[in-house]
Amino acid sequence: MAFLHRNKDRLRVVLAVCMVVAGVLHFVVPQPFIRIVPGFLPAPAMLVYLSGAIEVLLGLGLLVPALQQISAWGLVILFVAVYPANLNMAFNHIQISGIPDTWWFHAFRLPFQFVLIAWAYWYTRFEAAQFS
Repeated sequence: MAFLHRNKDRLRVVLAVCMVVAGVLHFVVPQPFIRIVPGFLPAPAMLVYLSGAIEVLLGLGLLVPALQQISAWGLVILFVAVYPANLNMAFNHIQISGIPDTWWFHAFRLPFQFVLIAWAYWYTRFEAAQFS
């Protein structure tokens, strides 16, 4: 646990970069993301582009001290909101090139979303030391 606290700022940058990259991928290769949008949601392409833009903005927001908390809360909400797409991919065996469609992959991937939620939540708390 000490490792995590010593590296909290570095891990924030890692999360931010991951979110920006993931968001950009929504625009560069949208089709895999579109394919996993649950059928009950309207306009899958629009949702993919919108979520990609939000990922980029929230990722960048993690890097701005004044926006860090609100961006972290936004990521918590986003990670919860996109979870149905992950479930859709797993339960309906939607195959994406280069991504395994195996029980062990989904057994790791689905719970990992909760790690992402906790990771983002970690940055929702104000710490005076981070702004000095």
